[in-house]
Amino acid sequence: MAEAVRHTQAAGDWAGAARLLADHSFSLTLDGQAQTMQALLRAFPPGADHPELALVRATVDLAQGRLDEAAAHLAVAEAHAETAPPDRRRRLRVAVASLRLALARRRGDLAGVIERVRFLASPVTGPSDDDIALGSDLRAVALMNLGIAEAWALGLPDAERHLLEGADLAREIGRPYLEVGCLAQLGFAVIFHDAATPKIHSFATIQRRCREAIALAERHGWGTEPVIAPALIMLAATMIWTGEFDEGERWLRRAERALQTDTGPDLRLHVHMASGLLHGGRGRHREALEEFGAAERLRSQMEGSHARDSQMTAWLLATQARAGLPDQARAALAALDEQRAGSGEIRNALAVICLAESDPAGALAAVHDVLDGTAPVQGDVTVVDAHLLAGLAHRELGDQRAANHAAERALALAEADRQILPFAMTGSAGLLEVAAPGTRPRTPRCSPTSSTCCTAPPPRPGTSPHPRRPRSSPPGELRVLRYLPTNLSRPEIAAELSVSPNTVNVHIRSIYAKLQVGDRSSAVRRARELRLLAAGRTR
Repeated sequence: MAEAVRHTQAAGDWAGAARLLADHSFSLTLDGQAQTMQALLRAFPPGADHPELALVRATVDLAQGRLDEAAAHLAVAEAHAETAPPDRRRRLRVAVASLRLALARRRGDLAGVIERVRFLASPVTGPSDDDIALGSDLRAVALMNLGIAEAWALGLPDAERHLLEGADLAREIGRPYLEVGCLAQLGFAVIFHDAATPKIHSFATIQRRCREAIALAERHGWGTEPVIAPALIMLAATMIWTGEFDEGERWLRRAERALQTDTGPDLRLHVHMASGLLHGGRGRHREALEEFGAAERLRSQMEGSHARDSQMTAWLLATQARAGLPDQARAALAALDEQRAGSGEIRNALAVICLAESDPAGALAAVHDVLDGTAPVQGDVTVVDAHLLAGLAHRELGDQRAANHAAERALALAEADRQILPFAMTGSAGLLEVAAPGTRPRTPRCSPTSSTCCTAPPPRPGTSPHPRRPRSSPPGELRVLRYLPTNLSRPEIAAELSVSPNTVNVHIRSIYAKLQVGDRSSAVRRARELRLLAAGRTR
């Protein structure tokens, strides 16, 4: 179709070329041809006033994230469509409705998305093959945009189902660009969940899905285009959560390159969020604050509620406190409405502020509702944070037993997804070591493979500093790592954990593989670089 437009342009029939391009803009969009449409637009004579082209300009603007410009051109296109002959009017209306749906989704307007989905998803009447194909195209577009809006705006449980249905339909009708668009968004559909929506996918599953979407995009030449950016962002984010900071940064930079031609706030705010997490995990609070601030400014440009509004604001407030700006954080906290301030994420941020103000009792009061399950949360990560903050507060109050217990609870919750980031961001190194009597070294308990860090209870006076008795929490590589900085042999570690030496060998091999090291000292050094083990000499 692009060639037909070029031939018409070459013949000097600019009105015909504009009409032809407008009529097929919907199909070109579904095939990922926004750049082609932009090139065809540039070929028209400067200053040529063709109302037909408003629809095409809106399409190009939307693809590049220029949402206000897209809305203005859409208004012109919609008015012009009503004056078109009946045989063209429906196709133009469909194109306009499709763009309005995408615009509502990119602005985070879930209500607007649902309203337009009803139109696009309604059966197209007509006996022709073109009518049947159009009906399938419309349903695939509706499913994709609805799934994205549900995942981003409210984190609704149907988001994953709609995206998968959209991907399947796109595959059936030969629309790979739509298929990539659906698959690239799946990570956002399942990464966060509330207490009423049990988590059903691990980070490993999310990463696998992201890689599959990226591979499909690359096969079609879209590996550096905005359509695949969500998968790149989510792959980077999950790696950052599991402590693979360098690898996560590499994917994040690739996402930024994919978004060079897209200035929309919806995708870019997620890049800034992930960058903030990366800096926060590395202890660079000022840099993290800049990224979270940028994400918050972009979020303010969105309409409606967002699944991660509370989490974004909480990261910003907590980072302000960690960067030495607790007064600024308190002022921002005071401006929040009561419902938002009562979320588990904001309660955790308040705890960070209290700790920065040397008020551990206030921190414990802040996380109380998170730990007893009465505060709404966006997944286990919020509860992990709450336990770690409680542990830090208990330690400051001199209650080491309670601090150890809180750390153990955080470890148990974070183990499944091998989360490291919460332990790095909260600065929990102090919870990871226990001063042992005699000459034995401190033995931090943390796992670079599960993002968890805890300490064993201190030995009772008059007992061996390493009593040989079963631990209360489950054995595994989480427990093995904390012994690597010590002078215990593998058989001695096995005895400490009441497991076989072979089990310890298996766990150590897994730890080495995940840390990408080949020996014990390198593993300890890498874990300390990740701020999972406290700095110090190994005896």
